Amino acid sequence: MLAFFFALDKVLAFLRQIIIGRMFGLSTELDAFNVANNIPDLLFALITGGALAVAFIPVLTEVLTTKGRGEAWKLFSRVANLAFLVTGVLSVLVAFSADWLVGWELGIAPGFNQTDQALVTELMRLNLIATMIFSISGLVMAGLQANQHFFFPAIAPLLYNAGQIFGATVLSPTEGLRVGSFQLPAFGLGVHGLVYGVIIGAVLHLLIQVPGLLRYQFKWTAGFGLRDPSVAKVMRLMVPRLANMGIIQLIFLVRDNLASRLEVGTVTALAYGWMIQQVPETLVGTAIGTALLPTLSEHFSKGEHVQFTQTVSKALRVLLAITLPTAAIMAIGLRPLLVLAFGYDQAGTDLLLWVTRGYLLGLTGHCLLELAARSFYARQNAVIPLLGAILNVTIYIGLGSVLYRSLGGPGISLTDAIAFTCQAVFLIIILFARGERPSAVGATFLRATLAAVLSAAVTLLIMTTFTGLPAVLSSLIAMVGGAVVMILVVLPEIRLLLRL
Repeated sequence: MLAFFFALDKVLAFLRQIIIGRMFGLSTELDAFNVANNIPDLLFALITGGALAVAFIPVLTEVLTTKGRGEAWKLFSRVANLAFLVTGVLSVLVAFSADWLVGWELGIAPGFNQTDQALVTELMRLNLIATMIFSISGLVMAGLQANQHFFFPAIAPLLYNAGQIFGATVLSPTEGLRVGSFQLPAFGLGVHGLVYGVIIGAVLHLLIQVPGLLRYQFKWTAGFGLRDPSVAKVMRLMVPRLANMGIIQLIFLVRDNLASRLEVGTVTALAYGWMIQQVPETLVGTAIGTALLPTLSEHFSKGEHVQFTQTVSKALRVLLAITLPTAAIMAIGLRPLLVLAFGYDQAGTDLLLWVTRGYLLGLTGHCLLELAARSFYARQNAVIPLLGAILNVTIYIGLGSVLYRSLGGPGISLTDAIAFTCQAVFLIIILFARGERPSAVGATFLRATLAAVLSAAVTLLIMTTFTGLPAVLSSLIAMVGGAVVMILVVLPEIRLLLRL
C-alpha cells in the first residue's frame, strides 16, 4: 500500500516539477525558489520531519503496547505542543536573520547577486508558514503510523503535491492554462505563487489526517509534560537524532552553497536530479523502512532479538537486489525522458542527465541507509546514526570542495553518492557487529551485481537496436526489457519481499 501511494505521490511530484520546469526553465527565479526551501526544510526535518518523528515512533509504540492508547495520546499531545512552540520560536528567529543566512559567505547562496539574494530571503520567510503547519502534521503522521495506520499518512503527500500544482498552474502564471474548453484563472504571482502553493499543500497535508485521529479516539492534552518519563525518553533520543538530521540538512546547504558558484541552473539541476533519484528510493527504501519501523520497534520492546535480526536481514537483501540493477537501468535509459519532460536545450539536458547519474550511483546507499538508521532508532539508539552522519558530512565537505571545481554539478551529485553510501555501510557494519550476522547477503549482492550488468546491457542493446522508433518509446521499451532481466535474476529476493 505504501509503495502504491508513494508511486502516485511521485507521479504528482513529477507532474509538478515538469510544470514548474517548463514554466521557469533553468532560471535564476527557480534557483532562488529551490534555495529558499533549505532553511524551512531544515527546521521541518529537525523538529518533526526527521529528528522528532523517528525518535518519537519507538517510544510511542512502547507506550501504546504497554499502557494503552489513552496514555499514548497524552504523550503525543505533550510532544506536539512542545514541537509547535519550538518551531514557532525558531521560525521567528530565522525570519529576522534571513538576510544574513542568505548572503553570508558560508550561507546558502553567497554566489547570487543582491537582487536574487533578496528574492531568496522573501521566499524563505513565506515558506516558514508551511513549516509551522508541518510541525504538527509531521507528528500526526508519526502518531498514526505508531498505531499501525498508514492509509491517511500515505495520502497526505498527494494533497501536498496537489497544493503545489495549484500554485504552479493557477497562482503563478500570467495566463490561465486551458483544459479542454475550460480556462483556468490566473493570478500572475510568478515564483511567489509556488510558495503559496506550498502553504496550501501543507494545510491539505494536515487536514486529510484528521479523520485518522478521530478513528483512533485522539484526545488533546494541554501542557508539555517535561517530567513525564516517556517525554524525557523522546527528548533523550531526539538530541542525537537532532544533531544527525542537522548534519544531513547541512549537506543540502553545502550543496547549494557550492552550486551557487557555478553556472545558472546548477542549483535547479541538482534539485531535479535529487528528485529523480528519490523516486526509486521512496518506492523501495522509504516504503520498506517506514513499514518496518513500528514492527522493529515492537520486536525490540518485546525482547524478540532473533526476529529483529531476521527482519532486517531480509529487508537488506531485498534492497540490494532491487536498487543496484534499477540504478543501472535508469542511468542508461533516462535521457529521452528528460528531453520529453523538461524540454531543455542540449546543454541543459546534459547537465541534468549527468547530475542524475551521479545521484543514481548512490541509490543503493540511500536505500540501505533508510533501513539501517531506522533499525538503530527501533532499538532506541540514536548515537550510532549520529556518528554515521558525521562521517557523511566530513566526506561530503572534503570531497565536494574538490570535485565541484573539476566536474561542476555532476561532481556534487557524485560526492553525495559516495558520502551516503559510506554512511550506510558504516551503520550496517556496526548493526551486526555484536549480534547475529545477516544470512545470504553475500549471495544476494553477487546476484544483484550480475542483474545490474545484464539489465544495463539489455537496456543499451534495445535502445541502440530500435533506433527507428521515437526516442522516448525506444527508451521505455529498453528499460522494461532491462527490468524483466532484473526480475528473472533476483527472483528469490522478489519473493522474499512478499514475506517481509
